[in-house]
Amino acid sequence: MPFSVYLNNKLIDVSTGKASYTPPTVYVGLSSTTPAVAGTGVTEPSTGSYARVATSAATWNSAASSTTSNASAITFPTATADWASGSNMTHFVFYDASTAGNFLGFGALTTAKAILNGDTASFAAAALTITLS
Repeated sequence: MPFSVYLNNKLIDVSTGKASYTPPTVYVGLSSTTPAVAGTGVTEPSTGSYARVATSAATWNSAASSTTSNASAITFPTATADWASGSNMTHFVFYDASTAGNFLGFGALTTAKAILNGDTASFAAAALTITLS
């Protein structure tokens, strides 16, 4: 999963003692387009009860070998309308706020999927993996 330029800069500053960093609440979202590390190119749904999902430390496994994954399911609200008419969700995205906020990173979904009225999108435990290399 590529981290954003924003998060890379924070990690470098913390690692070199230039700054401290308080871990944010991480919100998981979906995008129907391919994000860029600058935080551009994200197209989140804007209708149908879509909302990013807040996670906590308990949502994630402890890192081992530079990798972690979600320890529990991450479930979005049930769609009350099609989330992206004619488009599939293709990527997951991470932000530090429920709306707007700083873009933290992204990854491609294994299978692109349309989220239609009545669907409940979710990631099973261990479905999202974050790796530093």
